[in-house]
Amino acid sequence: MIPPPKNVKQDARAPSTTELPLDQNLGRITNSVGIPVVNEINPLTVGPHGPILLQDAYLIDKLSHFDRERIPERVVHAKGGGAHGYFEVTKDVSHLTCADFLSTVGKRTPMFARFSTVAKEMGSADTVRNPRGFALKFYTQEGNFDMVGNNTPVFFERNPSAFKDLIAVQKRDPRTHLPSANMFWDYFTLRPVSFHQLLIQFSNRGTPDGFRHMHGYSSHTYKLINHNGLVHYVKWHFRTNQGVKNLSAKHAGELAGTEPDYAIQDLFNAIERKEYPSWTLYFQVLTEKEALNYKYDVLDVTKVISQKDFPLQEVGRFVLDRNPENYFAEVEQAAFAPSHLVPGIAPSADRMLQGRLFSYTDTHLHRLGPNHAQLPINSPITPINTTIRDGPLIMGANGGRNPPYYPNSYGGPHPDPNVREYENDYNVEGIVGRYEYELCERDFEQPRALFKLLAASEQQDLISNLAEDVAMTHEYIQRRVVGVLERIDATFAKRVQEALAKS
Repeated sequence: MIPPPKNVKQDARAPSTTELPLDQNLGRITNSVGIPVVNEINPLTVGPHGPILLQDAYLIDKLSHFDRERIPERVVHAKGGGAHGYFEVTKDVSHLTCADFLSTVGKRTPMFARFSTVAKEMGSADTVRNPRGFALKFYTQEGNFDMVGNNTPVFFERNPSAFKDLIAVQKRDPRTHLPSANMFWDYFTLRPVSFHQLLIQFSNRGTPDGFRHMHGYSSHTYKLINHNGLVHYVKWHFRTNQGVKNLSAKHAGELAGTEPDYAIQDLFNAIERKEYPSWTLYFQVLTEKEALNYKYDVLDVTKVISQKDFPLQEVGRFVLDRNPENYFAEVEQAAFAPSHLVPGIAPSADRMLQGRLFSYTDTHLHRLGPNHAQLPINSPITPINTTIRDGPLIMGANGGRNPPYYPNSYGGPHPDPNVREYENDYNVEGIVGRYEYELCERDFEQPRALFKLLAASEQQDLISNLAEDVAMTHEYIQRRVVGVLERIDATFAKRVQEALAKS
């Protein structure tokens, strides 16, 4: 983990400015390998007006590193902000899971959180209409546990092969290099199962008021395994203790022009003012039998589990109380992956989750390299005892002289058969095939319920936001949008159609 700050004070009014003691002396400047530098400004030349010598090693060192300062930005979740904090258990859930960090009421675990826009770019505004990433890294005594969620309880798609496509249509047109409403709505009207997420995105919840005033969700259903191997299916809910606040489309657009880093600045400034944001964690818990017999497929990430059927159960809360000292080292290099699961927590067979188990780690291998887990922000607080060795940018002793293989005769690390990775008697059988999720009436029930749940003013905002965006598409795409909305609610569709006619 990144160590706590020492004698550094940040200006809460202007987070880009670092206030440092004016009388401090950091000593002489060196190059990247610690050799003292005689002159920082003037290169080594032949006379005052002659060419620069290649033997000016410091100039070469400085420029060559500058040429390589940037790493590839994330394809998803490119822009975001983050902070350090802690998670504390407030209710006993030891009957549900053997995860050590959830084992005892009052137990605290250090953590890091990163919030982001999902499909936009590093230079985009924080207030754009888009889902928000909600990624948490818990530095537990059993290794790092990552909860890589969003601020919405559902997602656009339920098959991982569609993940690339749904992100592509939210990027840029390959010819104009501009965002394209035609691409966006062409795709999603051909994939109507996405409209549950789209109704959330085009409601005022699609433009949250910064990161502090939004809930977070696992979206996927996970498994919890207790000490006896008993399994429960669980959805994770992180409810903001600051209260939910959203921006109107008009206000969000204004902030995009005047304060494009609005959410990052708001989070940073609140922590500097010691107004530490916090979220309470709740579980929705189902037994295996309840999950199997529930009216909706609990492994379908386009669906929610009703809180009336399975109420929220409090677990704990996390508090963010320390800002990063270096954005690049701690926020940009933070690597979250749904596959980072500690004993007592396991993935379900949710197809989208299964795809993400691979994709996120693979992204980090591309962006940060095979040893990204050794970066301080990603490194666990527990010792790393592995036969995985070598590769670019090793940090530490690389296992020293110990054998890089298992088994061996020299007391090397060994597996622990007592680790509860999966439930007892877990087996799967079936005929291999490409099984399709067929679109059916049930896929429109929850979007319909969501629309009816909105207050009249919120319904009007949703209709206005949809119409404004859909109006930028071809007429045949507009007709398809209205056609999908008719399957959700006829009155809803008619009101959107009327709004489009006035556009």
